[in-house]
Amino acid sequence: MKIIKADKAPAAIGPYCHGIKAGNFIYTSGQLPVDPSTGNLVEGIEKQTEQSLTNVATILAAEGYSLNDVVKTTVFLSDIKNFGTMNEVYAKMFGNHKPARSCYQVAKLPKDALVEIEVVAYKG
Repeated sequence: MKIIKADKAPAAIGPYCHGIKAGNFIYTSGQLPVDPSTGNLVEGIEKQTEQSLTNVATILAAEGYSLNDVVKTTVFLSDIKNFGTMNEVYAKMFGNHKPARSCYQVAKLPKDALVEIEVVAYKG
């Protein structure tokens, strides 16, 4: 196993790493919509979804992977009413690639984020 540290991704806000590479799989930690240049959350569900997936893509890129290598995502929403808007941005970011996905409403996310996204990626 290899610990992934992506220099261009936001720093972890707890005792965890950006991701783990195990064989041909990458498991990312949940990515909040933190702008790595400011350390602050971006605002609004559209921008937060885009930023969370951008952060995921940055972590994957550190190992030569991309969003096209994602096989499974888990999306955590602070309010399921944001599902439709999140879905639109998510679909745009993944394009024609459609990984398996779970989506949950949770009671609260760190930093009062509206969304957090984690992925599993695979290259064979």
